[in-house]
Amino acid sequence: MTVHLAHICRHPIKAHGREVLASVLLSAGECLPFDRHWAVAHEAAKLRDGWSPCANFARGAKAPALMAITSTLEGDRLTLRHPDRPDLTFRPDDPADLPAFLAWVGPLNPPDRAQPAAIVKAGRGMTDSDFPSVAILSLASLRELSARMGQDLSIHRWRGNLWLEGMEPFAEFGLIGQSLRIGEAVMRIEERITRCRATMADPDTGHVNGDTLAGLQAAHGHQDFGVYATVTNGGTIAVNDIVELP
Repeated sequence: MTVHLAHICRHPIKAHGREVLASVLLSAGECLPFDRHWAVAHEAAKLRDGWSPCANFARGAKAPALMAITSTLEGDRLTLRHPDRPDLTFRPDDPADLPAFLAWVGPLNPPDRAQPAAIVKAGRGMTDSDFPSVAILSLASLRELSARMGQDLSIHRWRGNLWLEGMEPFAEFGLIGQSLRIGEAVMRIEERITRCRATMADPDTGHVNGDTLAGLQAAHGHQDFGVYATVTNGGTIAVNDIVELP
């Protein structure tokens, strides 16, 4: 089977919503545009200048209800949706809109955890990697894990950017150190993505309903799923583009 790009996703606020795209323009050395452009710092955060590690932010590993947020970014306005909350449209960069966002997201965070306090951004996406990355995942790997666990796992549990169809299960790990082309862009595969408890939550409900970490450990002896890549040559990519492998 010819390998092709099946899905493109971005997450404008880290851990607070997902958005499906038909195409996107990638730039060399940068994250997918507006992916993790903002992050929600909690009240115990110790932020660095620029990029900061994920422990400083509200996220699905600690607040699984966040996993059910979907989003739409239009210009400087972001709309968030959740099955247990009314829709919210606001401007993440406008301090005047922060109280409305905090009031909206507060009930989705466990009361015994550090609470959301501010929306922050850096000169690059607030990915979990300490370098600007694009997360690439395989639908074949997802199907294999789903079959082993006996449940249909959504792509949105994994908060990836690019989903490939047509590879053998977990063949993406064999591409580390190599480059692939999708549409006009070229990406170098850098490292595996080690997963956290966020993937255990159902992205439709925000309720924990599948031990993905135990499933990966039992089947493969690790908790890795997907790979991080860096964009080496920018260009437009679109759903159904052919993926040229090494």
